[in-house]
Amino acid sequence: MSADFAGNPLSPMDDYLVHQVAEPIRRVATSDRNFYDRYYFNCYPSAETDLFLIVGLGQYPNLGVTDAFAVLRRGDDHIVVRSSKALGTDRSDTTVGPFRVEVLEGLQRLRIVLEPGEYDLSFDLTFDAVIPATLEPRHFRRQLERVTFDTSRFVQTGTWSGELTIDGAPRTVTPDSWRGNRDRSWGVRPVGESEPPGRRAVDGIQNFFWIYSVMQFDDYSICVVLQEDERGMRIVEEAVRIWPEDGREPEWLGRPEHELKFEPGTRDVTAASLTFHRPGRELVSVTCEFLVSNYIGIGTGYGLEADWRHGMWQGELVVQGLRKRASEIDPGLRMFCPVDNLTRFRLDDGGDTVLGTGLFEVAAIGPHARYGFDSFTDTAR
Repeated sequence: MSADFAGNPLSPMDDYLVHQVAEPIRRVATSDRNFYDRYYFNCYPSAETDLFLIVGLGQYPNLGVTDAFAVLRRGDDHIVVRSSKALGTDRSDTTVGPFRVEVLEGLQRLRIVLEPGEYDLSFDLTFDAVIPATLEPRHFRRQLERVTFDTSRFVQTGTWSGELTIDGAPRTVTPDSWRGNRDRSWGVRPVGESEPPGRRAVDGIQNFFWIYSVMQFDDYSICVVLQEDERGMRIVEEAVRIWPEDGREPEWLGRPEHELKFEPGTRDVTAASLTFHRPGRELVSVTCEFLVSNYIGIGTGYGLEADWRHGMWQGELVVQGLRKRASEIDPGLRMFCPVDNLTRFRLDDGGDTVLGTGLFEVAAIGPHARYGFDSFTDTAR
């Protein structure tokens, strides 16, 4: 760890009126090792159905680490660039090796950069929001008395402009045909090296059944969040329609229900539909057609590889790249991998039908009674 961190925790951020606790900005309110603060972005061309880019950058103040990744699914290519470095005192420094995030206009325009190098991917892209930043419900879960999740997040859909280079071939990204969404989340969730579970090992690992969908239509966006325990009891849920006009309240769509189709012998979700149930109102339904499946957990740090996890100490600065055939990713590993699907949505609302595109993120890890999974290794019948 750098000497300035050990001797002086102050940074230029401490000159701003943004403190939340009686500590320098570098020190967060909890000493929980799993505190994190992260950007997530996705980007895709609306006229194509074989390319989906996902980018993330996070800080882990109590682990002294910051890291970033980009993962591109194009055809059968799974391309990853990742970087990790020691986190210094200045948390406004959002560079990690060749990666950086710039806030050009808060809650409106952000720039993400992966500088050209020896790897197969680079970009210089600017996100411009089309809906207001919308705060999602707080996500909270315990095991015994240990808090495993306590996070806040907001979401936005928008357009992209700039340049994306794959295998040395640059392509222009224009806002008329490139869309995506971003989120900002912070709080406590499992990160870093595995830690001894202690008594929690008696109860076993918690399941993770999760659906997170961000749908972008011409006139509005819809965000769906839900997590269920093994019985199907909801840990967090929300379904809202978000309008582009500032000051217009998001519209609650009611309780979201899901219907997932699995490939037999796997946990791969091949199709999905959602319905929204508002008391005394007509049913709203969405049919989801998956276009591109991006295995966001493979090589990016979400906990599947023992040697690279978000917040894991890698050294003062490490940059790596990897490339796989998506079709050759081990099905046994995919069972434990959240998947971000670029999706075409068909929404039926009181006789009106509209089409949109966006994200359908899904994970069915561990037991879940609804779909007949009794353990972590069961597969669909």
